[in-house]
Amino acid sequence: MLRSLGQRPVTGSGEDPRVAELRTAVSRLRRQLAALPAEFPDKAIAEDELASLAAMTVTGAPEIPRLQRSLLLIAGAIGSVSALSRGLSDVRNAVELFGDQRGQGNTPR
Repeated sequence: MLRSLGQRPVTGSGEDPRVAELRTAVSRLRRQLAALPAEFPDKAIAEDELASLAAMTVTGAPEIPRLQRSLLLIAGAIGSVSALSRGLSDVRNAVELFGDQRGQGNTPR
C-alpha cells in the first residue's frame, strides 16, 4: 500500500499512485459487499456509490468533494456492518490520500 503522496508509480504508466490505491480499495470493498450474505436496507446505496468511485478512478484525477461525498454515503450505508469495517477503512484511507479540497493537504495521523 502507498503511504506517501511523494511516491511515484513503479510501472512507468504515469498513473497517479493515489488513484491506483483508491481503485484497489474500492474494488476490494465491492467484492466484500457482494459476498456478504446478509441484506440490509442501504446496501444498494453503498453499491451505487462504490460504482461511482470506481468510475472516477478510470478518468484520472477524481473530484475531491465528490470523493468525500461518496465516502460519507458509503459509511452511512454500511457503517454498522462490522464485516465490512476493514474494507471501509481502506477506502477512507485511500480517499484521504487526496487531501483537503481547500488545499490544506493531508494531515499525518
